[in-house]
Amino acid sequence: MNAQLLVDGQHELGEGVLWCERTQSVFWTDIHAARLWNHHPQSGATRSWGMPERLCCYAFTADPEQLLIGLASRLAFFHLATGTITPICRVEDDLSTTRLNDGRCDRQGRFVFGTLNEDAGREPIASFYRLNTDLILERLPLPGIAISNSICFSPDGQLMYHCDTLTRKIMVCDYATSGAVSGQRVFADLAQQPGSPDGSTVDADGYVWNAQWGGARVVRFAPDGSVDRIIDIPASQPSCVAFGGAALDTLYVTTAHEGMDAQQRARDPSAGALFSIALDGVRGLPEARFGA
Repeated sequence: MNAQLLVDGQHELGEGVLWCERTQSVFWTDIHAARLWNHHPQSGATRSWGMPERLCCYAFTADPEQLLIGLASRLAFFHLATGTITPICRVEDDLSTTRLNDGRCDRQGRFVFGTLNEDAGREPIASFYRLNTDLILERLPLPGIAISNSICFSPDGQLMYHCDTLTRKIMVCDYATSGAVSGQRVFADLAQQPGSPDGSTVDADGYVWNAQWGGARVVRFAPDGSVDRIIDIPASQPSCVAFGGAALDTLYVTTAHEGMDAQQRARDPSAGALFSIALDGVRGLPEARFGA
């Protein structure tokens, strides 16, 4: 299994890759460029949309032309055809150094996301939240974090995976259909691995796939947290993963060149590209849609 360069976007912070099974296309964001991207593998067409501020995460909705978007400071709906943005709510206005970061819908169609502390001290003042389908926002009863990441859910929706990237541990908690969260515990400790945990997704067999920032690889973890397989990525900062393709047997991986100087970028020329990996014997799950 080799990673193939699909779109050489040179994104400073390519992130949040998701596959839309309705349009058979892959979406992702370049956070710092405040831009949403889309690529249709069959036709080779690529397009993008500018945003009024950094686009940190998003989710599909029942309407294929409308996304739920997590901008740096707020949640909103975005219409792809018209560019119309409909505000929902602001997030953490009382914290001047945080912004939204990772996010994904749970199996009930509620949007779970986290924030990130951009202050140099990286104090764990950020949090995990859930936007319910009635558009009521609630903070999840989980400990404070510095950099939210790895949000994904088991196939039956009963487990929520998440992390604070700085701790280098992927956590898991029990996640009831009602939305109750309990029993947070360590799922995988990356202390002896070369990278830090970034974006994750779960396949149809309940294995967790994690992009390891700084590790130039994607790791598949078994349900017990053990390492099942490792796929090398020809870029040092993989940031997020998603299953796609007609059979959901292709893995898409975003990467970044954030924080690199000219010499580092020269040594890492594919940093910021979108990659695809054809998998054998592994299938993903369709992304849950907000409100569906």
